[in-house]
Amino acid sequence: MDFQQLFPIWNQLTLSQQELISASVISRTLGKGAVLHNGSMDCAGLVMIQSGQLRAYILSEDGREITLYRLLDRDICLFSASCVMRSVQFEIMISAEKESEVFILPPHIFKKIMEESAPLANYTNELMATRFTEVMWLIEQIMWKSVDKRLAGFLLEESALEGSDILKLTHEMIANHLGTAREVITRMLRYFQTEGYVKLTRGTVEIVDRSQMEALAED
Repeated sequence: MDFQQLFPIWNQLTLSQQELISASVISRTLGKGAVLHNGSMDCAGLVMIQSGQLRAYILSEDGREITLYRLLDRDICLFSASCVMRSVQFEIMISAEKESEVFILPPHIFKKIMEESAPLANYTNELMATRFTEVMWLIEQIMWKSVDKRLAGFLLEESALEGSDILKLTHEMIANHLGTAREVITRMLRYFQTEGYVKLTRGTVEIVDRSQMEALAED
């Protein structure tokens, strides 16, 4: 699928802007685990996901991670072009959770067209507002929801993404997503298993009582 077919405001750009994008956009394959954006050290440009799954997260000084949001098919990654927006500086890491096909619009091209095009500037602001809303939601979850409820919600979300109740996740991976210690996740998963919510095997978590998990997540 071409960039033109995926970009929501393509038809609102001028012909010269469309031609410039078509001549500049890059198609790239990211292997699982590949880092696309490394905080303020990088400025990859505007990234659109053709297929696959990216993860945006932040890293604390002691090496602890927490997932801010995921990017799926047809999603656009704006923070990978944060250097274009002078008032926006985030130390966000972006990596591929699965092998992914992406389009990349170089930052200087993105900046040039955004300065010329009101539709692109407006769309950029809308994207920024959406991501800000997602981050604020995450902050609310961390502040007001207990770890067991956040863990249940995460496992259900992961199950929906994978289309399976058997999830290939280590305790360390879950801890990185939720921004907590591995020992906390291990203790909570063992409690879930005792209650009959999940079944644990090496490197996997299987949801066995979805209704109880949903009730816990929504409580």
